[in-house]
Amino acid sequence: MEDQQQRPWHAMSYRQAEEVLKTSEEGLSDEEAAARLQKYGKNVLKEVKPKSVWRMIWEQISDIMVIILFLAMIFSLVMYFLPEDMGGGEGLPEAIVILCVIVLNASVGVIQEKKAADALEALKNMTAPNARVLRNGEESVVPASELVPGDIVYLEDGAIVPADIRIINDNNMSIQEASLTGESVPVPKDGPTVLPEDAPLGDRVNMAFSSSIVMYGNAVGIVVGTGMNTEVGKIADMLKTQDDFQTPIKKKLNSVGKILTLVGVIVCVAIMVIGFLDTRVHREWYDLVFLGISLAISIIPEGLPATATIIMAFGVQRMAKKNALVKSLPAVETLGSATVVCCDKTGTLTLNKMTVTHVAVGSDFEMGMTTLTENLKDKYGRNIYQDLLDACALCGNAHMDPDRPGETMGDPTEGALILFADKFGINSEDYEDEHPRMFEQPFDSDRKRMTTLNQMSEGLVAYTKGAVDEMLPLCTHYLTSNGVREMTDVDRRKILDLCNNMSKNALRVLGFAKRKLVKVPENETDDIEFDMTFVGAVGMIDPPRKEVIGAVETCHEAGIRVIMITGDHKVTALAIAKQLHIFRKGNTVITGPELDEMTDEQLDEAVKDCVVFARVSPSDKLRIIKSLKRTGEVAAMTGDGVNDSPALKEADIGVAMGITGTDVAKEAADMILLDDNFTTIEHAIREGRRVYRNIQKVIQFLVAGNISEILTLFLAFIFGWEDPILAIHVLLINLATDSLPAIALGVDPADRNVMKVPPVKSGTLFEKGVIIRIVVHGLFITASALSAYAVAELAPINLNGNERHEVAMTMTFMVLALSQLVHAINQRSNYDSVFRPGQGHNHFLYGAMAASLAIVAFVSFVPGIMDFFELVYLDWSCYLIVLALAVFPLVAVEITKVFMRIWKKMHTAAQPDLAD
Repeated sequence: MEDQQQRPWHAMSYRQAEEVLKTSEEGLSDEEAAARLQKYGKNVLKEVKPKSVWRMIWEQISDIMVIILFLAMIFSLVMYFLPEDMGGGEGLPEAIVILCVIVLNASVGVIQEKKAADALEALKNMTAPNARVLRNGEESVVPASELVPGDIVYLEDGAIVPADIRIINDNNMSIQEASLTGESVPVPKDGPTVLPEDAPLGDRVNMAFSSSIVMYGNAVGIVVGTGMNTEVGKIADMLKTQDDFQTPIKKKLNSVGKILTLVGVIVCVAIMVIGFLDTRVHREWYDLVFLGISLAISIIPEGLPATATIIMAFGVQRMAKKNALVKSLPAVETLGSATVVCCDKTGTLTLNKMTVTHVAVGSDFEMGMTTLTENLKDKYGRNIYQDLLDACALCGNAHMDPDRPGETMGDPTEGALILFADKFGINSEDYEDEHPRMFEQPFDSDRKRMTTLNQMSEGLVAYTKGAVDEMLPLCTHYLTSNGVREMTDVDRRKILDLCNNMSKNALRVLGFAKRKLVKVPENETDDIEFDMTFVGAVGMIDPPRKEVIGAVETCHEAGIRVIMITGDHKVTALAIAKQLHIFRKGNTVITGPELDEMTDEQLDEAVKDCVVFARVSPSDKLRIIKSLKRTGEVAAMTGDGVNDSPALKEADIGVAMGITGTDVAKEAADMILLDDNFTTIEHAIREGRRVYRNIQKVIQFLVAGNISEILTLFLAFIFGWEDPILAIHVLLINLATDSLPAIALGVDPADRNVMKVPPVKSGTLFEKGVIIRIVVHGLFITASALSAYAVAELAPINLNGNERHEVAMTMTFMVLALSQLVHAINQRSNYDSVFRPGQGHNHFLYGAMAASLAIVAFVSFVPGIMDFFELVYLDWSCYLIVLALAVFPLVAVEITKVFMRIWKKMHTAAQPDLAD
């Protein structure tokens, strides 16, 4: 019995299963059950240890940008503790400010991630707490966690299956296995059947799997798998073996950090080499070392990590308002980088609600056409469909859910029928009270039909529903628009042809018949299903969400491929894919068996054109995602079932359903759709692209400013000038005056073309001319700053009683601070003029600029504060020069934009870039 969990139980008879498990139909003894519990452990899944706060903090501070800030802080502290004759005593304020930035960055990220984790905990559902078992020959109730292999278990209507069970016998039992297999309708079970070993999971009709739900009927079975040895457990085990990976935004920010670090090292080395070799430079070696390291650090935008974190946090909040719960901040931008969205069909692309969409009665069969049910009552009235509506309302056991208006309880197919009748004003429960059921022959898998006998105004009437090919041999007449007439073979062929056409269009077809009786049958086995009148047929489907079509089209326009991955049959999947415009000319469909025959290399080639994967298993989904990633795609994956969880975790971003999603799926996902709607994904992608573009704006803004600072210091050193600004000035500009506009740029509205361009596949944020723009803009600001210094040092200006170098340093500081503030407006668009922004106004930016301007004024005009920053009062003429030079970069960038717009018009065939 050691290997009992790995056996193909579906390929054994239940007698063989009993023999292997050393049990009987009387169940285990209490002693044996206790021994097996000790041996196999409790019937629970091993819980994944939740991420600790310390781990969250480590993840926030372990990226390269934050590490560089740590090094800058340590260097500042080293400078502070050095002897004064070696330039010591300075650097403590810088170290404190940098530490505050690091703490702020980590705090925002951890708080947001913890908030998402708490929200996820609130979404969790209860699992089966107890199970009915047979032990010592007597029925008893035990905690489901104490079930062991060999236990005999009772399953009944509405129960959650507590373990993997080989069914012994069943009474018309159907189980909803959507969370495990993706099958959208309940699966009828047949215990005595013995299946081939290679039968797919969704076709194992003699098995009941843990976490699935009994929709109707009941059964007795043998527990063959518990805990991690169930099908659910196997999937949970897959999740543990998958490694975490970096998101695109983390990779790109790390790339930014590496590039800036390299530039900083080059500058540091250049300063020291020039200082040692150039005899005109008269500085001590340690002064050169500190200057070089200071310049290297100044290239790093200290506020970038915190600003990027805050931007993503704002994105998370905006997405939450649109029903998307994001569990980690980088997931926001990852969606914006998505090139492929893989969707589960049921519930995401469809309503997850079987609905009657087509109906055929009377002359419909003559014309070979069905009638759509939309606005059917208004078009044709109720009389023409009365017999069909009677059968829909009375021949079934589903009923309306009293707690959820418009929803049903019971079998989804029967629920669709009573909702169809409800559209015509027939409330099934009231109708059955008026026309009580006198007799019933329940549905079974052999007959493939169900019959009820109801007391109608015309007397006793039997209503039968079932598969059309099983119904027609029972019928001798059929209802036409001119009344009842005898059914001919031609009539049967026309009815069957029409119903087959509905089936080819992925509709589930049911036929209905009636027969008048004079008395109630005495025995349940009495045959009353003969000499019947065929009254019509209906076609039903889990219909696609209407709003999804627009969302899919938007994704296509944005260069994002939408792929349907489902456990449903090929015909159904393809029909839905065509309706939703997912499947287009040149696309292909691949089924699970076809996928199994492919090598990884063949799949990598096939996945380029495939948009529908049908009848796939959990391992297939995982393999598809891996293939997409191998071919360079950034893959988003949606799902709700346990079977989706490995693929959700493997995808660049996993998206779980909040309403229908299982706890395992939610744990594996990066984002949860609270409304289970695909259109929410489209909104999230739009928001992700907005976040990406805004982070890119911030990087352009901050790095251009840092380049201007380092060039100002570097060129002054080359020219042999004294330092035009101090380290504390650089830190003040970077953290006090730059950070607020940077954060405001992070909430800039999305560009009007954000969903009309392909996703950016580059591994860096520096693509498509971004580096050139940063350098050019930095040079403009540098030119202004050095001009201010040169004017103060060389021109005959009023020094207002101050030392010339003090005036020069004050003017340089003010020009750098103000020109970078003004430059924030430039960053809103790389092409549009600041006077005609393409994406509306950003009032936060204007407010942030005003606040930063107030900070500059505070340090420039308040006594005591000025002394701390070594600034002085200027003559009014100097302030005019400062204002003129501060505006120069804005004018220069506007002129470059004019030339760029002209160039763009000359190349109208080219797609606009996402960074536009």
